[in-house]
Amino acid sequence: MSEATPSDTTSHDRLIERLATDLRPVRPISPVWLAAAWLLVVIVFAAYLASMSDLHAMMRRLEAAPDMWLAALGSALTGVLAAVAAFMTSVPGRSNRWALLPLPPLALWIWESGMGCARGWHIPGVEDAGPGFSDHCFMFICGISLPLSLLLVVLLRWTFPLRPNLTLLLGGLAAAGAAATLLNFFHPYDASVSDLLTHAGAVALVVIANRLFGERLFR
Repeated sequence: MSEATPSDTTSHDRLIERLATDLRPVRPISPVWLAAAWLLVVIVFAAYLASMSDLHAMMRRLEAAPDMWLAALGSALTGVLAAVAAFMTSVPGRSNRWALLPLPPLALWIWESGMGCARGWHIPGVEDAGPGFSDHCFMFICGISLPLSLLLVVLLRWTFPLRPNLTLLLGGLAAAGAAATLLNFFHPYDASVSDLLTHAGAVALVVIANRLFGERLFR
């Protein structure tokens, strides 16, 4: 086996030097900007849906009982903070404690939704959601969550998640929270147990689906 000559070593050194000269530092995309991009799309989508809904009827329903607007606030904040947490946990070196960020609004969302069912009185002029409309709620949350989840996973591919399971769970929660908030534009009904269970089932399905199928897209 022949040994490398001094001329070969010199040529290799020159090649490495030329390659190193052309290198430019890679600036990673900030997770805050990625989260802002996703939230901007959600806001544009919300504006489009709002243009097709009866905003006055929605506001009257939400203002009729504290649990209604507090539950909507909880779902909206859950979507926003879960998106931020998903992108923050996707960056190597970030703490897992970012995953705790959406838990307070999630607790508010769950608590106030339950309080609406236990209120003991109905909002005047507002009916309960029947079984048929509950099915529509389920399809709406799942259907709206699908493009939001796909967009979030595409944006997450710009990062390098070391904990993809945690990141995808947070991403699913973000998409489900946003979809449940957007449902208020087309949900002229009072809180009910069947409606609450339908919403909870749809949110759980979205979170699980993001965890199961999102990892394949990462690969």
